[in-house]
Amino acid sequence: MAEIARSRTVAAEPKEVWDVLADFGSISSWADNVDHSCILNHGSEPVGTTRRVQIGRNTLVERITEFDPTWALAYDVEGLPKRLHRFHNRWTLRRVQNGNTVVTLTSTVEIGSGPMQKLAERAICRVLVRQSGVLLTGLATRSEKARV
Repeated sequence: MAEIARSRTVAAEPKEVWDVLADFGSISSWADNVDHSCILNHGSEPVGTTRRVQIGRNTLVERITEFDPTWALAYDVEGLPKRLHRFHNRWTLRRVQNGNTVVTLTSTVEIGSGPMQKLAERAICRVLVRQSGVLLTGLATRSEKARV
């Protein structure tokens, strides 16, 4: 398993950032690398809720695995090639001085335990860091606009 984290300070309170992030079906409205998104099903709790995400010709399903209002949102990504056993994103928010929020996006990739699989996991994480940057920028832009 390989993991990569990327953080950004957002000029908004955690609640303002959370309101954007927790509107789970609307990621396409703020993430430039997502063409379309919608809720597939609502669970009785936020955990278990799924959304459909369209990125180019790729269709993914993301299932909430953790929902801690104002502090953490995590989800598994389904619909990737079968060799990729698990792909997981976890967003965390931390209030810092002057009403700002540090947002961290941690992505976890699991392919297998062999040396080549471990190498592939690290390579995928290097690609994901660019995608994480796009997601963090979009979240910051939307959250900071909400503050104005």
